[in-house]
Amino acid sequence: MLKNWITIFLYHLKNNKLFAALNVLGLAIGIAGLIFALLYWNDEQSYNAWNPEKEKIFQVLVEMADGKVLANQPPILKSLLEQDPEIETILFSKGDYVNDRIYYNEKSVELDKIINVQSTFFSFFPFKIIKGDAISALKDETSIAISEDIAKRVFGDENPIGKQVKVFYGMFVVRAVYQIPGNSSIAPELLIDRIGRDFDSNKVQRDIFNFKVFLKLKDPSKAEDIKKKIEQIYYNELTLNNAKEQGITPDEVIKRDGRIKIILEPLSRARLHSVVDGYPEGRGNYQFLLIMAGLSVLILILSIVNYVNMATANAIKRAKEVGVRKIVGASRGNIISQFIFETILMSSFSILLGLVIVELGLPYYNEFLEKELIIKGSEFYLQLLVIFMITVMVAGIFPAVYVSNFETLKVLKGNFGRSKSGVWLRNGMLVLQFSIATFFIIGSHIVYQQVNYLSNKDLGFKGDQVMSITFTPPASDYYQEAPLLQNIFNRYITIKRELSKIKGVEQASTGIVKFGDGAMSSNVAYKEVNFQGQNMAVDFGMLDMMKIKVIKGRGLDEKFASDTINSVIINETALKMMKEKNPLGKEIELLGKKLKIVGVVKDFNLFSPEDQVPPMTIFHATSFNMSYSAIRRVYVKLKGDDMENTIADIEKLWASKVNTEYPFKYDFVDKEYARTYETYVKQKNLFSLLNIVVIGIALFGLFALASYSIQSRMKEIAIRKTLGAETNTLLKELSKQYILYCAIGFLIALFPVYYLLNKWLENFAFRIDMTVFPFIFGFIILLILTLVIVLSKAYQATKTDVLKYLKYE
Repeated sequence: MLKNWITIFLYHLKNNKLFAALNVLGLAIGIAGLIFALLYWNDEQSYNAWNPEKEKIFQVLVEMADGKVLANQPPILKSLLEQDPEIETILFSKGDYVNDRIYYNEKSVELDKIINVQSTFFSFFPFKIIKGDAISALKDETSIAISEDIAKRVFGDENPIGKQVKVFYGMFVVRAVYQIPGNSSIAPELLIDRIGRDFDSNKVQRDIFNFKVFLKLKDPSKAEDIKKKIEQIYYNELTLNNAKEQGITPDEVIKRDGRIKIILEPLSRARLHSVVDGYPEGRGNYQFLLIMAGLSVLILILSIVNYVNMATANAIKRAKEVGVRKIVGASRGNIISQFIFETILMSSFSILLGLVIVELGLPYYNEFLEKELIIKGSEFYLQLLVIFMITVMVAGIFPAVYVSNFETLKVLKGNFGRSKSGVWLRNGMLVLQFSIATFFIIGSHIVYQQVNYLSNKDLGFKGDQVMSITFTPPASDYYQEAPLLQNIFNRYITIKRELSKIKGVEQASTGIVKFGDGAMSSNVAYKEVNFQGQNMAVDFGMLDMMKIKVIKGRGLDEKFASDTINSVIINETALKMMKEKNPLGKEIELLGKKLKIVGVVKDFNLFSPEDQVPPMTIFHATSFNMSYSAIRRVYVKLKGDDMENTIADIEKLWASKVNTEYPFKYDFVDKEYARTYETYVKQKNLFSLLNIVVIGIALFGLFALASYSIQSRMKEIAIRKTLGAETNTLLKELSKQYILYCAIGFLIALFPVYYLLNKWLENFAFRIDMTVFPFIFGFIILLILTLVIVLSKAYQATKTDVLKYLKYE
């Protein structure tokens, strides 16, 4: 029996090469799309899955009164949490990754993921210790732990334990080599513990939020109790102290500033469901992941619908075969099994072709996602088996049951072609295809409009031709000792002077800011108003170089000695929050110091354009000692001509006089900023690509269905032509049903498209208005494509020799 089924399958495959190929290709594309989405999904879901402590570890996040969530905390939490009996261990981490070079003998390796943490780190992230031990890994300030990969690159086959290396301009001893078992929210190349110095320098500061805080609880169910205790700490240390200093009641402080809320976020949810970038490895884009998965499922559904549609249409040609098989004794179950067997073969071919497409496209996919995904793992193949079974069940059972229900006598008489049986199924699925195609056409247009709007939006600054050059001060300057900090700024002034001598350099300045990533964050107080602001410490000329407009007062000017001490500029958003009509000359309190407002700048996008512009303060870098140590970039404005040689000259200066031990690294501010909405550019590109794929698959199905439909009406067409029907009349008659299905599919898709795209646009503080144009445009495009396919087949049918179909009548 199996041999007979295979023979029949090969016979029909040979006689229907085109439609078989379209079926296999359509399913293969749908399966490949879902495999791509699964690879991405599995990778994102695997973060921290290896960590046995993930349910007990919580990161402390602060939700400020204005709704902004901060991952950093002040040092006051340390002493107040250490004695809590419900907390098993505490981990403080200083900021995110920093970069440097590690030196051993004459070998050096550049590191991009160095992190300063407490010695309790391995209790929270129990990496596998290859050499050394976790207890002594970070026992003092001269000890470091390195990853297995770095150990191999630096030491080769030597045992690194006990070896001295140079990093951050100091000598350190390697105490441990670790291996990270899987994707981790913290995946450093080198660990160092100098948190103690940072505590000492910040111990009296209540308003400086600069530590990441992680708690490992003895009982995770007590997280709510711990949260209330931390909120009480903030009340005692901030609210009560502010009330005392300002001579008002705590209730008045809360009414004015709002109450700080605490979020304890479990590590198990940190990657995909975090409300803020609290970990050095960042957070996954859950929305993008859902979009990828959703669109991939839609494409697979479209492919299966396409297959079912063509299979049921093709069944007309096999009606007599089924009738004969029933006459000779084939049961309904036997016929269903045969057609499901054929679907299994077609699906197998499709999955193999899909895997080939994935293998060929994976390098481009990895580049698109900036990942290193590979096809491996039993979990993936189990998922692939599930996809295969679902495809076979859905794509195989419908046509099989449909064919098995043919009435034997009717099909043997040749009347099946005129029967309406099964027509509703094919037409319904064709409408579904039109709906899915409508979703992609309109969706890709709206996404394109929004991303194009972001690309061309006035950001409030001009970053073209402005280089952002990485500046690495000596490690001894990281710690806030005033004379050393002054050395950092003096060193920068020397560099600025040297840069001005280079032909092609128009201007140079610095700022403790990264456009698209923010600046320092702290509390700003004005009379009875408090808010969390972004604080830019800059050198003279920075605002002018970035074309940031001063709309009231003046900018920072070296002619005024006070501008290096106690002058400040605010932006329009800060001015609105202060509710002050005449801000010039007024004083605000920032980081425990009073600063006089000398100007107001027009709002500019410090963060990604999807975010609202935050309140900002701008002051000179020497106004606060702490500002000096944060100078990590020198900004250089280039003239438009001969930029290549100018950059080469700057690189020579950097290599010879600035960072002799570090590679020259730079980026252009406009390109650096553009990466803040790169995810949405990718979504636009993804929609555009999938739009082509979806339209292609839908047109495959429409082409096949139109071919079969028109073929079944050839005798009717021949009779009409004989009776004098004109070609235009025939074309209208043959195409009107497809125009109707196109309109119905479009109307069905309208609400889902509008709702889902509107939800997507809610991500953006600055967004386009959804007009009727994309919907009209989508319908016109869909209608044109439909008519091109249907009319071309119909026109071909009207030119057929009528005698071919009437000679036996």
